[in-house]
Amino acid sequence: MSTTRILDGGMSRELLRLGAELKQPEWSALALINAPDIVREVHKEFIAAGSEVITTNSYALVPFHIGEDRFEKEGAALIRLAGRLAREAAECVTDRKVLVAGSLPPIFGSYEPQNFQPARVQDYLKVLVDNLAPFVDIWLGETLSLIAEGEAVREAVATTGKPFWISFTLADDEADIESGEAKLRSGESVEAAASWAISSGAEAFLFNCSKPEVMRGAVETAARVFRQADARIEIGVYANAFEGEQGASAANEGLHETRDDLNDDAYSRFACSWAEAGATIIGGCCGIGAAHIHRLGKTLSR
Repeated sequence: MSTTRILDGGMSRELLRLGAELKQPEWSALALINAPDIVREVHKEFIAAGSEVITTNSYALVPFHIGEDRFEKEGAALIRLAGRLAREAAECVTDRKVLVAGSLPPIFGSYEPQNFQPARVQDYLKVLVDNLAPFVDIWLGETLSLIAEGEAVREAVATTGKPFWISFTLADDEADIESGEAKLRSGESVEAAASWAISSGAEAFLFNCSKPEVMRGAVETAARVFRQADARIEIGVYANAFEGEQGASAANEGLHETRDDLNDDAYSRFACSWAEAGATIIGGCCGIGAAHIHRLGKTLSR
């Protein structure tokens, strides 16, 4: 039996595959408004593929995507709906325990560390945390571009009594891949982020929404930092399937194309490499579907 915990994959393209309409800037939040049953079905498909942790569809439920006015009027209800749909899917499983992770996204935009506003971030995170809390087992701060975003998540969930995971997105342009030096999109080093994670109380330290090619180096760095500090923090990876340069375009402009070469077999080979380097939590991000998750789970179990 695999010792690796299997996450789910990317929500948005699975929503599209099952017939939901997605458009920017609302993106996956639009499915909660117009097709909540499809959101629940995507969760169920990932569970059927072997996911042991599913993530709430709350990533786009921030003013950056749905606007300040809609967030103020409808945000709390939509966030509760995202939590309830994930919990309902998890509770349909009778032969094993499936955990629900509450997605806490970068409030002021993906890949945009320069937009972080420390004076305002807790106002928005509080709405997410308060309304997801009844439904989730763990918190997942994900696609964070700078350490300060991770610290904001830590502060937001501190009084909930639930464990939290922190996942950073990595710089992954061609120059970054060639350099072999893993760093956050803010330019901060993975070593610095891992050192922060030790002091934060996070149960897991992950990397997501970056190309698979940059992940192993980040895992190796984190594993070294944790080993030297004798810190027992799990390491995880869930890469995306985007092609081309990602950092140059805003997260709510258009639809990123996905790679033709990253089929389920190719992705599972990357997953094996991450596991060899020390990752014990593995899944997929944007463009990685249920078929990828099924294949990587079977491969890792061998």
